[in-house]
Amino acid sequence: MYQQLAWQITVALTVVLGLVFAFIALNAGKWTEYAPLQMRAYRLRTGFFWTLVLLLTPVLVYSMSELPYDAAHRHPGNKPQVIDAVGYQWYWILSSNEVTVGRPVEFHVTSGDINHGFGIYDQDMRLVGQTQAMPDYVNKLQLVFRKEGTYKVLCMEYCGIAHHNMLAEIRAVAPAPVPSEDNK
Repeated sequence: MYQQLAWQITVALTVVLGLVFAFIALNAGKWTEYAPLQMRAYRLRTGFFWTLVLLLTPVLVYSMSELPYDAAHRHPGNKPQVIDAVGYQWYWILSSNEVTVGRPVEFHVTSGDINHGFGIYDQDMRLVGQTQAMPDYVNKLQLVFRKEGTYKVLCMEYCGIAHHNMLAEIRAVAPAPVPSEDNK
C-alpha cells in the first residue's frame, strides 16, 4: 500500500517538475527585465523553503520518536542488564541467556576469530536489533525486550561453511512480582 502511494506521489512530482522545466524553456527569452523576476523568484524560493521546514519538521520528529532505540525511553534509575556476547565460528557464547521484559539490556558484542553479524530476532523472525561482532573490538547494543518469549541470535554475515547453524537463544521472562505490604 505504501509503495503504491509513494509511486503515485513520485509520478505526480515528476510531472510537476517536467511542467516547470517546460514553462521555463518556453518562456526563456520573454523576460527583458531580470531584476524584478529575480526578486520574485527569491521570495518564492524563501516561501517554499519555510513551507517545507514547517511541513517536514513534524514528520521528522514523529519518525525519529518511533525508532527502535529504547535508550531514549529509559528511566535514569533503571540500570541495564549487561550481556557479553562473543562470536566464534560457528557458535555464540552469551554470559546470560535470560532477560527481563521491560528492563534495558546492553549487549557487549565482540568476536573471537572473524567478523560476524550479531542479529536478534523475535518469535516471528523480525529483526529486533543488530550490530557487528569484530575481533579486538566491542560494540554495544542497547535493547528493551517488550514481549515474553524466546528470541534467536543469528549470525548475519557469512562466516564459513556452518554459518547457518550459528545461533543462540535468549529467553525474555516477565519481571518478578514485587511483594506488596498486604502480603507481608
